[in-house]
Amino acid sequence: MTQEHVSEIVTFRLIPGSDAAAFTRAAADLAPFIERSGGMIRRTLSVDETGLWTDHVIWEDMAAAQRAAQGISKAPEAAALMAMIAPGEVQMRHARITLQQP
Repeated sequence: MTQEHVSEIVTFRLIPGSDAAAFTRAAADLAPFIERSGGMIRRTLSVDETGLWTDHVIWEDMAAAQRAAQGISKAPEAAALMAMIAPGEVQMRHARITLQQP
């Protein structure tokens, strides 16, 4: 049986006046939480010209993705990051990966 990797795509906007560099540092500070959750393969964080951010994480499987999604709101490392995200501006989805290329 092959393991199916899962893509987590989270899009959001920051609260007006938030500092993008401070937000990026807060996102990097999630490393201990992600390590405790287990199963992360790769993560990228990007922002487009309209201020729409995308956090894209590849997980080993759906269980790992769901474990992290359920635990992030309780993680102390996430407090600074969550404080900068505009309420009601978050969309998250998980999808089974069917093709990965280097």
